[in-house]
Amino acid sequence: VGKWHLGGPGHGGEGPEKWGFDRSYGIYTGGANHWNQGPFHINSRDPEVMAMIKRGEIPQEPYHEDGKPVKRPIGIYSDDLWTSKLIEYIEEGRGSGKPFFAYVAYTTAHVPLQAPDFLIDKYYDHYLKLGFEGLHRARFESQKKLGIIPKDAPYPERKSNPLLRAWSELDEEEKPRQARLMATYSAMMESQDHHIGLLLNYLQETGELDNTLVIYTTDNGPEGSDFRGKLSSPAFTKWVRATFSQKFDDIGRGNTLDLLGTDWAGAANGSLQWWKWFIGEGGIRVPLIVVPPKNKAFTRSGEMTNEYACVKELSTTILDYAGVDHPQTDFKGRKITPPSGVSLRPFLAGKESRPRTEEEWVVFEMFGNAYVMAGDYKAIRVRPGMYGDGKWHLYDIKKDPGETRPLEATQPERLRKMRAIYERYAKEKGLVPVAEDWNPWESL
Repeated sequence: VGKWHLGGPGHGGEGPEKWGFDRSYGIYTGGANHWNQGPFHINSRDPEVMAMIKRGEIPQEPYHEDGKPVKRPIGIYSDDLWTSKLIEYIEEGRGSGKPFFAYVAYTTAHVPLQAPDFLIDKYYDHYLKLGFEGLHRARFESQKKLGIIPKDAPYPERKSNPLLRAWSELDEEEKPRQARLMATYSAMMESQDHHIGLLLNYLQETGELDNTLVIYTTDNGPEGSDFRGKLSSPAFTKWVRATFSQKFDDIGRGNTLDLLGTDWAGAANGSLQWWKWFIGEGGIRVPLIVVPPKNKAFTRSGEMTNEYACVKELSTTILDYAGVDHPQTDFKGRKITPPSGVSLRPFLAGKESRPRTEEEWVVFEMFGNAYVMAGDYKAIRVRPGMYGDGKWHLYDIKKDPGETRPLEATQPERLRKMRAIYERYAKEKGLVPVAEDWNPWESL
């Protein structure tokens, strides 16, 4: 249940009902209004959508259940909708004697920023007092205290980023508005946390929790785009201003379409630089919580680690715990691609010191920007069109998660080898280069 965002009818792909799911409910896109059936962006290439906009209408986001169009109930918050539907599906299968695989892709805290008023009010004064710099420093110190980053990790100065403002630059009207946006973002996360608790309670009450592998993660760092800022397009900005309420008191409600923006995104990450859309650690490093079934060996209970793992590990890990052998290259007479992820089970069981060795590197490319991860080292290149310098840089992200101390001058051979890995990968996969000055927000 929730967001699919892996293609679907009309997007050159298929929905979850064609990928092995017996029951499914939600949206094919990456997000939607949290209170009604409104969208969070428009498809400017769809003539029907553009005709609606010209008439002053708001296009409706399609919802599907088991591949069939359905109407979304209005006024129910997205977390309530996804959670109740998933519990309904699991409940349907109880008594069958069969194991289940359930996947819930919450749309909080994806844009638009919307949440119940009572949760927003809970956080408003806190962020009005802290401001951008205050939150950034508080998150950085908290991450050190919790052991998320090394105690001697360097502080990434905000002033080095051209997209970040100082709190003092805002006028007295803008500060309250910004505080309510960040309060809404936090309210969304508290709501999600609460609803995950409801799911776990349900599994506990039905006697399934101790027999279930639970995995929690997210897909990227905080959203830095903002229709009022640089990371937007003129068409998107014009549509939002003309269609949705800009009133302070409406922030968080169903008649708005607000985004977090660069200033809070940069602050919320604390030690990590950049955010969603970017390949700095603030855009790609996310939490991963794994709770194996109680009858499985698990020596790292309660442990926190900064060892590198990739999202590709998840499917391999799930199959490992389920005792299912992947068919690798052939399935029912069809040629398939074998998984490139490694199982986290040996690491979680204490049999391995890290999920991946340095030789088990990972390559990633997005919007023409690239990085290679090998052990504790990250080689990264960002185009000028996305505020980079177009050069390759090298960092030890375990010691320096904020990517503040480039190492290419002292370790040129390591960087050369990692660049060669990327170039070989790009050739094998047929990666398509983009213009160095291309701005992806122009396509919003």
